[in-house]
Amino acid sequence: MHILLTGGTGLIGRHLCQLWHGQGHRLTVWSRSPGEVAKHCGPGVRGVARLDEIAQDDAVDAVVNLAGAPIADRHWTASRRSLLWASRITLTEQLLAWMEGREQRPEVLVSGSAVGWYGDGGERELSEASPPVKEDFASQLCIAWEETASRAETLGIRVVLARTGLVLASDGGFLSRLLLPYKLGLGGPLGNGRQWMPWVHIDDQIALIDFLLQHKDCRGPYNACAPEPVRNREFAKCLGRTLHRPAFLPVPALLLKAGLGELSTLLLGGQRARPVRLLAAGFTFRYNDLQSALDALSSRL
Repeated sequence: MHILLTGGTGLIGRHLCQLWHGQGHRLTVWSRSPGEVAKHCGPGVRGVARLDEIAQDDAVDAVVNLAGAPIADRHWTASRRSLLWASRITLTEQLLAWMEGREQRPEVLVSGSAVGWYGDGGERELSEASPPVKEDFASQLCIAWEETASRAETLGIRVVLARTGLVLASDGGFLSRLLLPYKLGLGGPLGNGRQWMPWVHIDDQIALIDFLLQHKDCRGPYNACAPEPVRNREFAKCLGRTLHRPAFLPVPALLLKAGLGELSTLLLGGQRARPVRLLAAGFTFRYNDLQSALDALSSRL
């Protein structure tokens, strides 16, 4: 199978390249830095700066669209919002135009999204059938991203939308940002710590994307998170236990709001999301509880 990836040099993309290259698939990564692709994704992975570098007679069987500037890296200034929008919606529109012009179109588009699609869900259990609960900028971004990707259905392409939770990995992602304060004994809950955190181990994240790609009856949105979300205070306790450090120093909500502005909604809100459709489709998670997932990563943290 020939698979085209965007966001291929990111955390999830790198792991997908490792899996699929090992399975014998041919991989092309659309990247702003194509010369760096082989270093990050493997020597057999091709990097292209423009989609027109892929010849018309070079059939692409599947597209995996994971590109997007990190949403939690900086304040949501007007320019940052524009960048976040362009790196997701505008890029996906470019993908759609390219797929429409292909003589042989891909069979499937797996497009990224996030559980932030629901907004701050409070105490509600959220399945894929749940509507957005409370829209904020992150929710609006995900909604627009999914709506844009879903237009590929009109081209006869199967569309899968992966609403990813917080990915636990030892080589990147949000967990790497927490290690230093936690190792210094400065970890603890954010705000009151009651907000829900939908999480997923990197191995399960890669396996579920592969599952959704391979199973032709899978289409539409899927919550890409473990079956048992935890509250933020429980997450802090488990991570502290894994690192053998105390984790009881709370960060006041007012301090987060003052320092981060609207971006603080990502930390103080949450989603009690469950992977209802993934489980119904027959996917089996390797890591169902948070402590086992963190323990599996502990030797590399």
